[in-house]
Amino acid sequence: MAITKTKAPAFHVTGEVGWINDPNGLIYYKGKYHAFFQHNPADTKWGPMHWGHVVSDDMTNWEYLPIALAPGGDGDKNGCFSGSAIVHDGKLWLLYTGFTENEGGESIRQLQCLAESSDGINFKKHGIVIGEDVLPDEYAPADFRDPKVWLHDGIFWCLIAARRKEGRGRILLFKSKDLFKWEFVNDVFGVDSAGIMIECPDYNEDEGYLLWCEQFQPNEGKIHLNVHTCRYAVGRIDYSTGLFCEESRGIVDYGFDIYAPQTFAYKSAVMGWLNMWDRNVPSEKYGFAGMLTVPRKVSIEDKRLCQEPIVSCESAYSCDVKGSMTDRVKVGVVVIKATELRELGLKMRVGGENYTYLTLSDGEWVFDRSVSGEAIVGVEKDSDTLNGIRRMPFSGKKDVTLTVVMDEFSLEIFEDGRAMTSTVYPPADALGLELVADAESCHYERYDIQLKA
Repeated sequence: MAITKTKAPAFHVTGEVGWINDPNGLIYYKGKYHAFFQHNPADTKWGPMHWGHVVSDDMTNWEYLPIALAPGGDGDKNGCFSGSAIVHDGKLWLLYTGFTENEGGESIRQLQCLAESSDGINFKKHGIVIGEDVLPDEYAPADFRDPKVWLHDGIFWCLIAARRKEGRGRILLFKSKDLFKWEFVNDVFGVDSAGIMIECPDYNEDEGYLLWCEQFQPNEGKIHLNVHTCRYAVGRIDYSTGLFCEESRGIVDYGFDIYAPQTFAYKSAVMGWLNMWDRNVPSEKYGFAGMLTVPRKVSIEDKRLCQEPIVSCESAYSCDVKGSMTDRVKVGVVVIKATELRELGLKMRVGGENYTYLTLSDGEWVFDRSVSGEAIVGVEKDSDTLNGIRRMPFSGKKDVTLTVVMDEFSLEIFEDGRAMTSTVYPPADALGLELVADAESCHYERYDIQLKA
């Protein structure tokens, strides 16, 4: 079908047209940041997966390159699913999941394929390199995907999501001397996931954390309400045993709309899919569906994953807040710094009866998109979701910095290293911002995104 993009976010990555989901192969190569992503260029629905491709000098302004991988080769007849990238011998290598549908069900094959490039643009496929011959019998080759590759002490290592034939999701570790011949090492956790299937494992050896996603996981209070969620564990892989030595764990993001976060190779920064499975996507009518989050600097502090947005921007307006203030902003970054903050109410994208509301209430941040604009509905039926609510713990520190990254269809909220990310679809002319704060002191600053022509 022919697609025309009629509207787009100002600086978040989308496909040129069509559908996107997971970020893939995040890496710095030949002087550019590369971000690949799952992409269906022919429709605004999920379909035959390609690898879309963008590059950037500053991680804010992204340039489209030709599609890097398209289905149809040995092992990827029906799709080039998620994976990761590594630089080796001056070349850019992509390790990704090849999808062959066969007759469906257990006859599906998801096996790991390899591609290489000398220029970071054109890729040569090498077919399947991690096949059924190295997958232990107790795991299903129909659910075996999303390889994350890295180099340690001269050996290539790879985490891959898998499912036990009589169980749930697992994360498996493999190793190789040359990227072509791999051997199984271990099941890094050794227990089933809470959700039906694990996806998109990601390991950052420098910082010491493991990310993964769980599909159809049960609710856990009012924190894990998304039926598909992103988790992290602080710790390190013991290469002698192939086990992950966990120190703590938590949730990656407290908002409605983030999935499949991946770390940039050689840099402690992540991007995720700024959307969610099993929900409607109102932007379809504009010719695109799905975005990527802004890159986020990540660190481990007090055994907790912390994130800060990476956005090229410059100060445009600031003021001290004496109780309340108003502004107009659709695209930009808002930073609110307060001392002895007791209460806060922030209405964003205000226009007529529409607005998105963030409040500080009873020791937690409460995000409310119930009257943001076009309705976003999904499979979750809990009261918070039905009322457009998500919650995030408040640090309670004496000095508080609240940061909101705003674009046409999204809000990414940060405080004390925690993040809360959600899509919104307000009217185009909803530009108002209203802030009420009860604090010893409060300062407001708005930054404009530095967009290149």
